[in-house]
Amino acid sequence: MTARLLDGTATAAAIRAEVLAEARSLRDRGIRPGLGVLLVGDDPASAVYVRSKTRACEELGIHHQTLRLPGSAGTAEVLERVEDLNGRQDIHGILVQLPLPRQVDAERVLLAVDPQKDVDGFHPLNVGLLVQKRPRFVPCTAAGILELLRRNEIGLSGRRAVVLGRSDVVGKPMALLLLHADATVTICHSRTRDLAEVTREADLLVAALGKPGFVRAEHVKQDAVVVDVGINRIEDPLLAAELLAGDERRLSAFRTKGYAIVGDVHPAAAARASAITPVPGGVGPLTIALLMKNTVEAARRRG
Repeated sequence: MTARLLDGTATAAAIRAEVLAEARSLRDRGIRPGLGVLLVGDDPASAVYVRSKTRACEELGIHHQTLRLPGSAGTAEVLERVEDLNGRQDIHGILVQLPLPRQVDAERVLLAVDPQKDVDGFHPLNVGLLVQKRPRFVPCTAAGILELLRRNEIGLSGRRAVVLGRSDVVGKPMALLLLHADATVTICHSRTRDLAEVTREADLLVAALGKPGFVRAEHVKQDAVVVDVGINRIEDPLLAAELLAGDERRLSAFRTKGYAIVGDVHPAAAARASAITPVPGGVGPLTIALLMKNTVEAARRRG
């Protein structure tokens, strides 16, 4: 059977339409939601992500300002900018673009963000609220995945869910959200024994490893729902030929550009799924949509 594609682009568009209406309602009350972005250094990928986020702000009528620091900046300089954003009345949400340069203490920086402006959901206070099933701000990728599943009427209560990956950004918050949705949850990682045996028990498999094509057919239960969080840039022609086999359009683009973006799930594994997120066009668009939603929610709470 052919797996149903879970269209993250369409779901993100629906969420953004809701955010647009809420932002307009707040502006009618004299409150314009604002997002402050802190970008340290000149990492090309980070710059692209920031442009995508600020472009989304412009489309939704959200005020935004990006503060930039050179890659040589130290922890004290970054903390000073965070405190500036904490104190500004026109900024309701703060985004510290990761990764930070090696010399910057990222833990201290994230801890310094006002929890009521922590729209990324990384502050320990917001993590604790999520653990207690009293979420204020939830990390955007995990929250977006839950929205995708809910809006596609994929039931979670009583289902077996396996999350591949234990990062603070995706794996851990995803596991908590699934647990709160009454799924039975297992987290797998690099030390998990008999990995394929564990993942084959999953009615829902979330792959968030950052390893292109890692999840293969032997990892997937027949008719499972598969969420592919991976956004991996590949430049190896042999790997591209394997992971893009049968997709002449993307292979042609690879030959032109010299790279392609692929997920953590191998096409052979996708063939066993009943539903799956594509890469690109699956989870990626949801992350920015949920960041916008969190920013507007932060403004509503402070209004």
